[in-house]
Amino acid sequence: CVLLGAVATLPAALAADKSPVATAQDRVMGKAAAPVTIIEYASLTCPHCAAFEKENYPAIKKDWIDTGKAKLIYRDFPLDRYALLASSIAQCAPADRYFAFIESFFDGQESWVTAGDPIAALKGIARLGGMNAAAVDKCMADTKLQESIVATEQTAKNDYGVNSTPTFFIIGANGTTKLVGEQSYADFSKALSYASPKS
Repeated sequence: CVLLGAVATLPAALAADKSPVATAQDRVMGKAAAPVTIIEYASLTCPHCAAFEKENYPAIKKDWIDTGKAKLIYRDFPLDRYALLASSIAQCAPADRYFAFIESFFDGQESWVTAGDPIAALKGIARLGGMNAAAVDKCMADTKLQESIVATEQTAKNDYGVNSTPTFFIIGANGTTKLVGEQSYADFSKALSYASPKS
């Protein structure tokens, strides 16, 4: 998480090999052929990330993702153990429920993060999403999955300069814009419009 947002338009500074690209392992919301790609690095325990999910994500989904203008790739950047465990649970959920789990963890973040037993609270949210306690336990014990999540985080740090959450890369025909921290919908729209092909 960060306290202040910063907007930097970097079509030249972010060379192609320093701008993240979609991979076969990514969870994608929206049409695969959408001309603009939003890659979000976030931690499920980050209040600024939860604020984005509640305040800006619905409008971005409605105006850009649902219309086929952009697609969203969510990547885990866990800031602590509980964020890593929550990420693991979401990744173990059925593929068509993945984003619903991410949204549920963000929506309920204040209650489960501050709970006396955050793991029990996470299990409660997962149960509402259709996962039983045994499935959650198996998922949280999956060290290979957690190593994979941490590897994604390390790549983001080392290759793309991500050091706080949320960090967004908006990639399109006109280069890449990097948005760090809480942003207004106007800033997102500006970056998305900049990235969009010009007719």
